[in-house]
Amino acid sequence: MFSGFMVDAWVAATIVAVVAGVVGFFTVLRGSAFAAHAIPNGSFAGAAGAGLIGAGTLLGLGVFAFAGAVLIALLGRRGRHDVATALALVAMLGLGALFVSWSTQYASQIYSLLFGEILGVSASQLVPTAALAAACVLAIALMHRPLLLASLLPDIARARGLDSFRMELAFLTVMALATTMTVPVVGTLLIFALMIGPPAAARVLTDRPLLAMALSVAVALLTAWGAIAAAYATDYPVGFFVGAASAACFAAARSWAWWTTRGQPRARAEASSPAAGPGLDLVADER
Repeated sequence: MFSGFMVDAWVAATIVAVVAGVVGFFTVLRGSAFAAHAIPNGSFAGAAGAGLIGAGTLLGLGVFAFAGAVLIALLGRRGRHDVATALALVAMLGLGALFVSWSTQYASQIYSLLFGEILGVSASQLVPTAALAAACVLAIALMHRPLLLASLLPDIARARGLDSFRMELAFLTVMALATTMTVPVVGTLLIFALMIGPPAAARVLTDRPLLAMALSVAVALLTAWGAIAAAYATDYPVGFFVGAASAACFAAARSWAWWTTRGQPRARAEASSPAAGPGLDLVADER
């Protein structure tokens, strides 16, 4: 399990889980789960287009992921964010269907982009994956304070001179970069599960931002490692274990939160009130 090709799989899973935990924390905090689903799924059109013209898959993924991020940000500037995300997804999927129809040799690559081939990761993929992962984490580290404020208290953020559109575009660009890095390794469905399940569980367990982010990364790591070990032992798909474990982590976190607060109706009422919501605890912790 820890020799040969499996070493590359463990390393790749670790890199992907760290990025998913960090970026996923703000994805959940900002309510951008739909965008985290749309950008990876829509970016496969770029890979299909790149295959048609003989370009690299990574380049096609990157171009379409970034284009999708920009389109979501522009359409959502004066309209509903969910509608803008849906329109961007529909546009990219439509182009992807067109590109695939022009090729008869892309079925296996589409399958790998959707579900990933983490057990087939080669050593040559680890260096670019690690480089893009480092860029994602660095970008989040540089803008985490204004991003946190803009995510929780947008009115106060605007009063302090933060441009909400630029902040949204910057975050979606980081999400696009994470997509470009992770989709060739784990596929669109697995990165979506890792980017939503563990961070959502972490947000239920704590309102402290740095602790929540660290917990998000830890849960994502355990999920990815456990999925690889289970897939190796059972020959079942890695995606099944990643998706099931991510959902189980969130369910366990919700159950734990309910168990620890049961019999405390006043505390629950105060926690759910706008004046004492978790967002203020997060901002207070940052100060």
